[in-house]
Amino acid sequence: MFTATALSGSKPEQYAELAAQARALLAGESDRIANAANLSALVYHALPELNWVGFYFFDGRELVVGPFQGQPACVRIPLDKGVCGAAASTRQSQRVADVDAFPGHIACDSASRSEVVVPLVLDDALVGVFDIDSPRRERFDADDQRGFEALAQVYLESLR
Repeated sequence: MFTATALSGSKPEQYAELAAQARALLAGESDRIANAANLSALVYHALPELNWVGFYFFDGRELVVGPFQGQPACVRIPLDKGVCGAAASTRQSQRVADVDAFPGHIACDSASRSEVVVPLVLDDALVGVFDIDSPRRERFDADDQRGFEALAQVYLESLR
């Protein structure tokens, strides 16, 4: 059985440890739902000040909620709405210090104050997004964004 270990060191070192744990957790499994569920739980429990961690999958028209940890979520998100839609449509990570200042923000959890969303692209096809929210404004910095992008890559590699 998998056991997560406590993170230590600098923030980049912590994300490197978390990525190693994610690789071990997802090793040998290629099911996107199972891996999204386990990665969501791993990140949610490993990092402080998070209130939602999860996935939205692209169904060809919009984003549909997938496995997550946190309060119940919006089920469908159009590609032209919110932080998740912006990440999916631009295929660029979105790091938002204050979600209330983001035009068109969708408040699925009213406690969320900052957010990072990483697009999931495999072989030039949009798979979905990896979404991380915090109840604290300005919770995420460039190190967090790079860490979440690395974790998203681990997820995508597991699907091959």
